[in-house]
Formats: sequence, structure tokens, C-alpha cells
Amino acid sequence: MFRRSTGPSEASAGMPAVERITSVLGPGVIWHGAVSGSGGVRIEGAFEGQIALRGLLVVGETGRVTCENIRANAVIVAGAVRGNITTQKLEIRASGRVWGDVTTTAFVTDEGAFLRGQIRMEETVELGLEAGETAQQQADAEPAPFSSPAPMPGPTESGDQTTSVSQGADRR
Repeated sequence: MFRRSTGPSEASAGMPAVERITSVLGPGVIWHGAVSGSGGVRIEGAFEGQIALRGLLVVGETGRVTCENIRANAVIVAGAVRGNITTQKLEIRASGRVWGDVTTTAFVTDEGAFLRGQIRMEETVELGLEAGETAQQQADAEPAPFSSPAPMPGPTESGDQTTSVSQGADRR
């Protein structure tokens, strides 16, 4: 009687379909850096840095995220997030904890969920994730840690080995 029919044009006019999880940061892993690009990411470990994602971000029950401003199409929080969230859809599950301000078009929360901050609901949310913006472009905007590829250094005179790890994007 009160059911609203959703035709194909109405369903496709909303948010894009949520992508499946393509990358996982497992429990026990601590990551400092940036996550950007497109696809679905699940965080079960600890993450500190920047997140700008065209797709789904899931912070699992064991996940801990510290980020000045998370930008993603959809965000599900079952763990802990410290930082602001800008998204088209935010879901905070019963075990989820968020300390920060939220800007979103859709908000879902379970009983027992925690949010300390302000929620600003908008008709549309601009994520600043243009179709041309990729991890490659963001990496190009930052100074490169090395001017040219160099072989891994060998052992020093003291017998110590130095190893460098770059958290840059896949440069194809």
C-alpha cells in the first residue's frame, strides 16, 4: 500500500553500485601511508595516513584508522576511525566508533554505534575524486624519494644491510 516502486531509472540514478573488496589490510598489520585509486579496501589492521578511494572502504571490527579526512564513495565502520569522513554513504555498525565530523548523503547506524562529531547531510557530496585522478597522478605530484632507480645497496663495512621500501603507486 505504501510501498514505493523503484524502476530501473530510479535505482540507477542513485549511488553507483558498491564494488566488492579487492584489497585487505589484515589484522596485525600496521600501515603508514596513503591509499588511493578505485576498488574496495578492507582494513582489519592499523592504518595511519590518507585515504582517497573511488569505491568501498570497510573498517573491520579489528581495524583502527587515523586519517585527517577519509574520502570514499561508501564507508562501513565496524572498528575505530579517528578523523573526518566525506562519503556518499556511511554505515556505522554496532561495534563501530567514529571520532570526527561526517559529510554524507546517506547515513545508517546500528544501535550501540558511537559517533563523536557533527553530521552534515547534503543532497550531493563532492568527494574530489575526479575520474582522471589516480594514484599515479598523486604520486607524480609528490617528490620522488629517489631521482632514478638504483640497485639495492649491499652490506656496509660494518656488515649491516640497508633496505628501503617505497609506498608509491604501481608505475605502469
